[in-house]
Amino acid sequence: ALNTILKEEELAEAEQMIWQLYEVGADALIVQDMGITQLNLPPIPLHASTQTDNRTPEKVRFLQEVGFTQVVLARELSLNQIREIAERTTVPLEVFVHGALCVSYSGQCYLSAALSGRSANRGECAQYCRLPYSLIDADGKEIVSGKHLLSLKDMNRGEYLEELLDAGVSSLKIEGRLKDVSYVKNVTAAYRQKLDAIFARRQEYVRASSGTCRFDFQPQLDKSFSRGFTHYFLHGRDKEIFSFDTPKSLGEEMGTMKEQRGNYLTVAGLKSFNNGDGVCYIDEQGRLQGFRINRVDGNKLYPAGEMPRIRPRTVLYRNYDQEFEKLLARKSSERKISVSLLLADTAFGFALTVTDEDDNSVTLSFPYQKEPARTPQADNLRTQLSKLGNTPFEAGILADNRSPETNSAIEIRFSDNWFLPASVVADWRRQAVDKLVTVRRINYRQEVVVWKPTTHAFPLPGTSSKTTTSATSLTYLGNVMNTRAASFYADHGIATVAPAYEKQSVPGAVLMFCKHCLRYSMGWCPTYQKGRSPYREPYCLQGTDGKRFRLEFDCKNCQMKVYAE
Repeated sequence: ALNTILKEEELAEAEQMIWQLYEVGADALIVQDMGITQLNLPPIPLHASTQTDNRTPEKVRFLQEVGFTQVVLARELSLNQIREIAERTTVPLEVFVHGALCVSYSGQCYLSAALSGRSANRGECAQYCRLPYSLIDADGKEIVSGKHLLSLKDMNRGEYLEELLDAGVSSLKIEGRLKDVSYVKNVTAAYRQKLDAIFARRQEYVRASSGTCRFDFQPQLDKSFSRGFTHYFLHGRDKEIFSFDTPKSLGEEMGTMKEQRGNYLTVAGLKSFNNGDGVCYIDEQGRLQGFRINRVDGNKLYPAGEMPRIRPRTVLYRNYDQEFEKLLARKSSERKISVSLLLADTAFGFALTVTDEDDNSVTLSFPYQKEPARTPQADNLRTQLSKLGNTPFEAGILADNRSPETNSAIEIRFSDNWFLPASVVADWRRQAVDKLVTVRRINYRQEVVVWKPTTHAFPLPGTSSKTTTSATSLTYLGNVMNTRAASFYADHGIATVAPAYEKQSVPGAVLMFCKHCLRYSMGWCPTYQKGRSPYREPYCLQGTDGKRFRLEFDCKNCQMKVYAE
């Protein structure tokens, strides 16, 4: 990931870093700054980050013609919009499927830069969208008080993977900013299993990776950090995309509080708690509260520390599962690459051939004196050859529970019943496996892209039509921070290039462009809900520090704009 905009003085260092990344074997770079395409680049593929605001076929086709080998689409796109882009372009497409959501279109958020100088386009977002705000109308009336009105739930598209693949997506992205190891284990395992289930039914789809994954736990997405889940706008607008009560993790819903007695409380629910679990709930004031469980006795919970005051029928969530975390703290999964082994005799001794599932193969010959065995040796030889232990390999795919002795992936092809000591066979196996690892590295093909200058017209931002309209000027929304980026756009027909907001603040600028719309959330959308607000616009958001932001509702483009008042 190299997807930030760069200052002039950082270009040389970025170029040096790109060469270092190429030399250590990076497959591609995800970039935002178009100035990077003007540097002296190695033949490494570039992927266009979602930070380049990729929401129309015209924009994606432009990036394709520039030479980008993959484009990460905007999170806000619907399935139909993704399908249209796939039909009108040929570049591989990547979409987000899981994790935290930015409320503004990526690459088009300047709130953090305006308030603190910490730019989202520089990887320094202070996440002001997660803070509480009050919604106030033009007459000063408070519509909503102290809620997290810009905070969204987390994305979860696990049930829609097949639809995304059928729409033309070939790469899936899981957001993971500041996430811990157990989150990574749990979420990647869940999506691996969902994809494997699809591939088992749909032979036209194949995984990009080698090997087969096995897990010592059952992934459960609601046990890892989440603010609640949404598919976002994949199937159109949905009122359940926001998390107004809290920007923190709720976890899995466990049941409701039944009653409190002395030093314990009873729970009505189908799921059981464990000693050490973390529990949270929304109190009567709409605030997130929580406690740690000291001891569990059936449906009785004994909190550690002071007894919380919870009203009956309050929904309880578990945001820390002690037993699940212990499980993930250990080795919980592995990936093995399937190999077949052939041990044969030769005129001078023996030869061992090992071939993996990607058709990489090695044959090693071993001069060795043949000696007839007194008992059948085939089963013993297969057993020794199958002992691949901590290597990346396994002898065939043993998911059908066949024993190594009957595994057809291990073949003994002798002209007689020769005797070979187990230690000798083990040594030959180790040598062959080491050589196969080397061969896999040699045969691994990095994609080669030689970067050449292009001059095709840059499309008008935000438009989508069958006939592309070319842009001749670029505002601060182009995020141009250095002369190389300005040169790129000049080469593609842009006569006037404004500097990035981070370089020169723009009075009256839109600070956020949001598909999330508070007018819709309140039930007042004139387009979808045919509703009418009892309050007078324009509305504004007011933070706890008194700062105010004016809202503008752009129904033509179906988005909410946020301005500094």
